[in-house]
Amino acid sequence: MPAPSGRVAFLGLGHMGLPMAANLVAAGYDVVGYDVVPAALEAAAERGIATAPTAREAAAGASVVLTMFPSGRHLLDAYRGAEGPGLLDAAPPGALFLDCSTINVDEAREAAALAVAAGHRSVDAPVSGGTVGAENGTLTFMVGAEPADLEAARPLLEVMGGRLVHCGDHGAGQAAKVCNNMILGVTMIAASEAFVLGEKLGLSHQALYDVVSTASGQCWAVTTNCPVPGPVPTSPANRDYQPGFAGALMAKDLGLALSALESSGVAAELGPLAARIYERFAAEGGAGRDFSGIITDIRGRSRP
Repeated sequence: MPAPSGRVAFLGLGHMGLPMAANLVAAGYDVVGYDVVPAALEAAAERGIATAPTAREAAAGASVVLTMFPSGRHLLDAYRGAEGPGLLDAAPPGALFLDCSTINVDEAREAAALAVAAGHRSVDAPVSGGTVGAENGTLTFMVGAEPADLEAARPLLEVMGGRLVHCGDHGAGQAAKVCNNMILGVTMIAASEAFVLGEKLGLSHQALYDVVSTASGQCWAVTTNCPVPGPVPTSPANRDYQPGFAGALMAKDLGLALSALESSGVAAELGPLAARIYERFAAEGGAGRDFSGIITDIRGRSRP
């Protein structure tokens, strides 16, 4: 697929954004990146990504403004301009604002409304697949957009990902992401508790895995990201829980799920409990470990 004409401003060159931007460059896109962290700019230069001194300068003249930010507040401030004009003023009329951050659903809808009101197009496309998916270009994108805007974004998304799902209008991508990660957080806790229970009952990790992986307890938390070393050699448990998907990010995503549950009035119990468990895990040393490292917390809190 030929790379389109026009510049892509890639804002946010962290653990996920950097390899995503590098994949676009490798595919022939004209990418200009920016990050507030100087080390991220140095890493971008090492991977052949041109950088700009400010986010506004990166967005000036860009046909696509792609953002990968830590929170919705960062995104909204960047769009509006926390101090002076923001990205919406810097970009040419009709630019495609493609946000791949994971943020609050209401903030995603607010950001889209701001972009459209400023004469631009908007797509929210949060990702799943972690740093490995970002490096390999196999991410899954959950997209909230008008159909025509999705088609405009599709060539870029197909370079960075292996699958995209159009979930609905603005904000729908974030809604799908928060639902998915609530399931993921709850199932990883359940899988970890089960493996610790198996240990107490004298089961080997392999024996329990062989049963669960082909029985009704089968889930991604067991068959792909198994929380104990051995049964799935590629899982973070075999690397002393190096992420992967960090505990701090799971705590953040479950916090977004909790906010969505509260605003929508859903009578959920497991989602809020998982949010509290991962918040504690992140605060007590698990922030930089893979989220499957929650098993070490469960094991440590169990009776000898």
